Amino acid sequence: MAGSAVLDDVFAALADPTRRAVIHRLGRGPATVRELAEPFPITLPSFMRHVRVLEASGLISTAKSGRARTCTLRPEELEAVSDWLAAERDLWRGRTDRLEAFVTNAQEPRP
Repeated sequence: MAGSAVLDDVFAALADPTRRAVIHRLGRGPATVRELAEPFPITLPSFMRHVRVLEASGLISTAKSGRARTCTLRPEELEAVSDWLAAERDLWRGRTDRLEAFVTNAQEPRP
């Protein structure tokens, strides 16, 4: 399971809708920064701040080839989040199952 600092960075990166849209787009394959920035009404320097946050969180990697910088999704960090969510889901399911059993047993008539 990923460490707390890693999860904090990933959740912070995913908190922004622009960055979530970039991750969604990169799910289809690598893209240049210019291609990724095109649908957003912000300047390229502002968009680059989003790229840097995503890269620092480990969600994407970038590589420069000539004048173009290509971004690639790194799904292993998303898998860490998925693992954390699954563990939390199991924990809460267990709690709600115990609560349901408690309430059901409390409502049964006693002899």
